[in-house]
Amino acid sequence: MHLSAIKLRGFKSFPEPVEVRLEPGVSVVVGPNGSGKSNVADGLVWAAGSLSPSELRAEKPDDVLFAGGGSRNPVDFCEVELLFDNSGGDGPVEYSDLSVARRLHRGGEGQYLLNRTTVRRIDLVELLADLGLGSGMHSIIGQGKVE
Repeated sequence: MHLSAIKLRGFKSFPEPVEVRLEPGVSVVVGPNGSGKSNVADGLVWAAGSLSPSELRAEKPDDVLFAGGGSRNPVDFCEVELLFDNSGGDGPVEYSDLSVARRLHRGGEGQYLLNRTTVRRIDLVELLADLGLGSGMHSIIGQGKVE
């Protein structure tokens, strides 16, 4: 089972929907300064249930919402969806495709979704732990962390 895509919408620097496809194996996100590389990594951590704004380079939870800029207005909600491919049946779930998502509306109302069905945060966190993506079970190496 592998993470096959990350979809971001309204999250930090991504006001429009963006999909980052990942092939099996090691994945890296490369691009020029200011292109949103760190925000993709933050989206992964946030969708996995992080409650710490400092883990996301933010001061408060609403900081993950696109705040507007230039001619663009702030967004009303953001969503990050993690898509897993389990077509080989290797994962601890019976689905061939698994979607894990987190949504936040301006004003604080949030949701955790499993295959587009609302679940509790603890259910999502436990499932991700079963997939090997629980707290402390993955490595995201960000800018300035290589040395």
